[in-house]
Amino acid sequence: MNLRIGVARFSHETCTFCPNITTLADWERGGIRYGRDALCTEGEGRSYLTGFKEVAEKGEGVELVGVLRADHPATVGMGSWITTEAFEVISERIVEGLKQAGGIDGVLLSLHGAMAVINISRPEAELCRRIRRALGKVPIMVTLDLHANEDIELANACDAVFILKTYPHLDDHEIGATAARCMVETILGSFKPAMAFRKPGVVSASVFQASNAYPMKIVFDRCREWESKGVYCASVAPGFAYADVPDIGASVFVVTNGDHELAERCAQDLSDLIWSVKEALTRRVPNAKEGVSEVINMVKRGEKPVVIAYHNDRLGDGTHVLKELIEQGAVNWCSTSIADPKTLHKLREEHKVGEIVTVSVGGWIDPISGEPITITGRVEWLGPADWVETGPMGRGAKMHDDLIAVLDLGMNRHVVISERLRAPMSADPLRALGLDVDSFDIVEIKSRVHHKAFWDTWSKADFPVDPPGTTPADLRTLHYENIPWDVYPIGEKWRRKK
Repeated sequence: MNLRIGVARFSHETCTFCPNITTLADWERGGIRYGRDALCTEGEGRSYLTGFKEVAEKGEGVELVGVLRADHPATVGMGSWITTEAFEVISERIVEGLKQAGGIDGVLLSLHGAMAVINISRPEAELCRRIRRALGKVPIMVTLDLHANEDIELANACDAVFILKTYPHLDDHEIGATAARCMVETILGSFKPAMAFRKPGVVSASVFQASNAYPMKIVFDRCREWESKGVYCASVAPGFAYADVPDIGASVFVVTNGDHELAERCAQDLSDLIWSVKEALTRRVPNAKEGVSEVINMVKRGEKPVVIAYHNDRLGDGTHVLKELIEQGAVNWCSTSIADPKTLHKLREEHKVGEIVTVSVGGWIDPISGEPITITGRVEWLGPADWVETGPMGRGAKMHDDLIAVLDLGMNRHVVISERLRAPMSADPLRALGLDVDSFDIVEIKSRVHHKAFWDTWSKADFPVDPPGTTPADLRTLHYENIPWDVYPIGEKWRRKK
């Protein structure tokens, strides 16, 4: 029997507090891939798609039919609301591609779950509904990032949902394979997906969602415990707090082979567990001045090296931590990304490696990022950079930057200037720039949790800081308009109790 499974990827984690919307032109410039090219993963490392492909390659007579892949708009992580036009056009291309392929037995969708679209409140569920109307009763199965914001509409619109259990995200391939195996067995008739859903009503900042730390570790451990008792896949998405949408916050999806009662018991248990640890998912994080001061003291005590996690600079041009490193007299450090394309291109046009330059960097996108900082240093790198990722995040991926610069400010202080936000997931991109990573006492990285997969093995401590930014730890500083009144801790019900 020849099984034809349509595959599409349409993924975006939308921070609605960023200033610039994400248009169809942004998606086109970033690159939308079609047909067989949508399945190409060469040089990318392990992913949901490689998981799909592994199952297809091992299964006899299983064919993946690539339809469309859109996961990298030109706005990348700093893009805000997706325009209605962009969603309508890309969704229509997916639906039409599936219809034109003909003879599709099932559809695997690699989505994110935190997409936010103007005038379309639940885009992932809407995409599934459109595919259902076009193809009828073929199984539709979805993989999601654990920062997904979803509700019962997605559960009603598809047959099964599978979500990552690791943050940093290290199980994309495994979750993709889990979904693909379920799809194949469902088409063959040996699996009858039964799915339960719960919405605990809890929102948390991403910086508190690491899967190897309390409280999320006990949540994901409980998922695995249920899977050892017969649940096919137990999933908890803690959600994405930086999308101002009605389905914000944690969600629970449980898939079993025809056992509705088991799925319901598992989903309720996981929902209750999330609610019980809700207070551990919100706490104060030091601001930049406090954090840098404490890190300098840690270094003096010999508790080094230290990673400063500048977790809330979604735009990339934030200068709050760099300002404090300089003003507080820290030495032996690297600021790994100040996004400033104008300054970067001016350096390329007017200077060369070895020259001493004075430039103003950062603080150009939004006032929340801080003031531009004037620095003087020797140009030690100016040009493209290439490397192969050897760290846990994206291991094996071939990486490239068209243009990047490094300035040496003296006293082993280094500033990396990039075109957009760059967060090194290992030491590889810094070493590709000629930097002696092991000579640093302090490395500042603009990342919430992903960096920890490698950098926790390098550093003595990971120290998050919370200066002003678009993705703060203190969610009460954000202005929400579309969230439920009772969602903890930022709904109106809870704000009134403060």
